[in-house]
Amino acid sequence: MKRLLWLCLMWCSLTAIQAQTPADSAQVQVLLETTQGNIRLVLYNETPKHRDNFVQLVRRGYYDGVLFHRVIPNFMIQAGDSASRQAPEGVKLGESEEPYTVPAEICYPTRFHRCGALAAAREDDSVNPKRASSCYQFYLVYGRVYDEAGLDKAQAWLDEHTGGAVKLTPEVREVYESEGGVPYLDGQYTVFGEIVEGLQVVDTIQWMGRDEHDRPFDDARILRATVVGE
Repeated sequence: MKRLLWLCLMWCSLTAIQAQTPADSAQVQVLLETTQGNIRLVLYNETPKHRDNFVQLVRRGYYDGVLFHRVIPNFMIQAGDSASRQAPEGVKLGESEEPYTVPAEICYPTRFHRCGALAAAREDDSVNPKRASSCYQFYLVYGRVYDEAGLDKAQAWLDEHTGGAVKLTPEVREVYESEGGVPYLDGQYTVFGEIVEGLQVVDTIQWMGRDEHDRPFDDARILRATVVGE
């Protein structure tokens, strides 16, 4: 559930990249205080259902104490499973039942999986054809920088898996060539924010040693999440 398993094998060769440009200061910001350092997020107004859901959960204290339970180097780090707060070492996480889903708000190509993107996890298309998002689980993108040949390969993959519906525009390709990210996810998951401070924390967490379920051996935990700007 919500584990993006069908994409995992694509990231074993990815390399490190740089931070995003700051977003509009009028947007809501959320601070994640983690065991590895602080991450400041800005939430997009183009995705109001995801923005409001995330803010509500932060204000309830839902994310306080949850783990980054799934990390893949040069791909992403994922958090939000309620079971992760008290999970014993080695327990597989990420499959807890959730009370609702959030309707997809995919704004591609305006919002895409550039380095530092905040996006919602979800069930696979086979059981979730409308691509509704998990109400709790999210991931922070790291990815890699691409050259033209790599982006052509990504486009071919997107053509095959989206029926040609998702095209990498010249503007999107330029960002992937300069900043990096994960183009294989574009147009299929809701991107609802981005990191404006603390990308190095994602870099630290993504390289932590992990088990066969991609759970870090040493806990990477969100200590507290707070809304810090509206």
